[in-house]
Parts: sequence; structure tokens; C-alpha cells
Amino acid sequence: MAPKKNKNDAQSIGAKLALVIKSGKVVLGYRSTLKAIRTNKARLILIASNSPALRKSELEYFSMLSKTPVHHYNGTNIELGTACGKLFRCSTMAILDAGDSDILADQAA
Repeated sequence: MAPKKNKNDAQSIGAKLALVIKSGKVVLGYRSTLKAIRTNKARLILIASNSPALRKSELEYFSMLSKTPVHHYNGTNIELGTACGKLFRCSTMAILDAGDSDILADQAA
């Protein structure tokens, strides 16, 4: 059984996400994320909790084909956009380069 995630995990993901936005490369949005998966540039996919089920399953399917890990973000698309430092909603995002953050090492464990 998977361990339960608490509020500290969500806060640490938010802090690591802020570091990735500052020092790494990311793409925001559904179409850009799909393009990054298909060109095999994506290293990690983040999906907000309230994105539509069809989009979630399509992203999971494409990431399974390209062997890219997927993280289901606990917050809504508004919270994911805010965690990225943007003033708009963001339902999906792909991390292309983690920069100084260790977010990719956390997802592998």
C-alpha cells in the first residue's frame, strides 16, 4: 500500500517546484506537455487533481509509452499555477530540466 501524503509533502513539492521554475526548464499547459512527451524531452509530468479524466488518462498513456514518470499534484489547477508563480491556472506541466532542484530524484524513490 502506498504511504499517505501529508501537508509537509505538498509543501516540499511546492518548494522544489519553485526552484525548478527559477533554475530549470518547464512547459505549462496540455498541448505543450503532450508535445514534450512525444519528443521525449519531458523528465516529469505534473497533473492537477481537477483536470478532466480523459486528459489525465491520455497523458498517463503517452507518458507510459515514453517511460516518463507522472506526479499527481494534490492541489487544483489554480494552486498548481500559483505554485509555479503564475497568475493563471495550469492543469498540466512538464519538467524538461530540473536545474538545481532534486525533484526528479524524489520521484524516482
